Amino acid sequence: MSDFHDSLVDVSSDSFWEVGNYKRVVKRVDDGNRLCNDLMNCLHERARIEKSYAQQLSEWAKRWRQLVEKGPQYGTVERAWFALMTEAEKVSDLHMEVKAALMGEDFEKVKNWQKDAYHKQMIGGFKETKEADDGFRKAQKPWAKKLKEVDVMKKAYHTAFKEEKAAASRESTSKLENNNPEAQKKLQEKVEKCQQEVQKTKERYEKSLEDLDKVTPQYMENMEQVFEQWQQFEDKRLRFFKELLLGVKQHLDLSTNHKYQTVYNTLEDTIQAADAQEDLKWFRSNHGPGMPMNWPQFEEWSTDLNRTLSRRETKRKPADGVTLTGISQTAEPVSKASSRASVVEKEKMVVDGSDEEAGNPFASANANGNPFEDEPSSPEVSVPVRALYDYEGQEQDELSFKAGEEFTKIGEEDEQGWCKGRLSNGTVGLYPANYVEDM
Repeated sequence: MSDFHDSLVDVSSDSFWEVGNYKRVVKRVDDGNRLCNDLMNCLHERARIEKSYAQQLSEWAKRWRQLVEKGPQYGTVERAWFALMTEAEKVSDLHMEVKAALMGEDFEKVKNWQKDAYHKQMIGGFKETKEADDGFRKAQKPWAKKLKEVDVMKKAYHTAFKEEKAAASRESTSKLENNNPEAQKKLQEKVEKCQQEVQKTKERYEKSLEDLDKVTPQYMENMEQVFEQWQQFEDKRLRFFKELLLGVKQHLDLSTNHKYQTVYNTLEDTIQAADAQEDLKWFRSNHGPGMPMNWPQFEEWSTDLNRTLSRRETKRKPADGVTLTGISQTAEPVSKASSRASVVEKEKMVVDGSDEEAGNPFASANANGNPFEDEPSSPEVSVPVRALYDYEGQEQDELSFKAGEEFTKIGEEDEQGWCKGRLSNGTVGLYPANYVEDM
């Protein structure tokens, strides 16, 4: 056995057939296990990148949604801007799905395949590595033994040949120097003896080569069989890696994911729906010349100076200590401006007749009594409407309703933005006009 180990060190070429060069095939078995670890680390790193990107998108969307919401942009263009944040939130979710697929599916597949393909030994290393090494060693041992014999015979032949050349050289020198015949005779005998040794070692050398040639075909066949066995083992790994990488590609390629396509179809539709003219019209109606105005008009003097101001006046000109009505939104407002405008400011105010700065007591007629002029009634209408937000009435003559509730508008909107309506249970009262939409 020691002779065989010695022969492994003496590798004369890089050929697979040289003694010990099968070690590269054995090493490939170990390399396959290491490549499984490398692939799992690769997938793990990509999963962390996907998660980090998803979190950054989500944080970006949250921050910019708040900034745009608090900013001056309004209307359909604001909704188009918001669509960018919605896209980021949806894409963030998709990248979290990619991360989950990489770790939950692909990573686990490699881990399980590695566990099935490579079996650790108690003494260290893998069972498959030892099997490969043992197989090649067994196939190569007979041929390696013959090869060592050839090397020994070759060395003996070359040594004998050198000695024969040296003896012949000494004999020639002796003749030139005319040494005594006895010395020349001994040198000649030495040459003849060396020539015989050369012939003898040459025959042994040639015989050892013949013996090696005889076992070479069997050696090649056995090595081929073992090599093919581990080619098939490696073939399984290569095919598995290819299949696994195709699966990873499917998980990474969001362009084939219908959810991803829907995100951008929705984004484009929302942006295309932005209408500058609609936004300008809305701004004109809510903040420009299109706003209603309680133009000054002649009003009769009222004898009742201690009356309570009308609802319309208190909405328009509240005193200190205004109470704001709580708003519970269950849907996104049509716009920030209309949402802000819908906050109802209410408080009853009692006007002292001697206080001229508290307001003109003749500014409007009300139910408490201008005996000379009745408040004009709203025109009779009957329009079905649906609540956009929750509203809780603050006074007895106000309606309370929930977002989504349907009822009937029975009076047109007044200058302060109030309408009269009738609930499905028959209750009649006032409500903020911008809290509902026509059906």
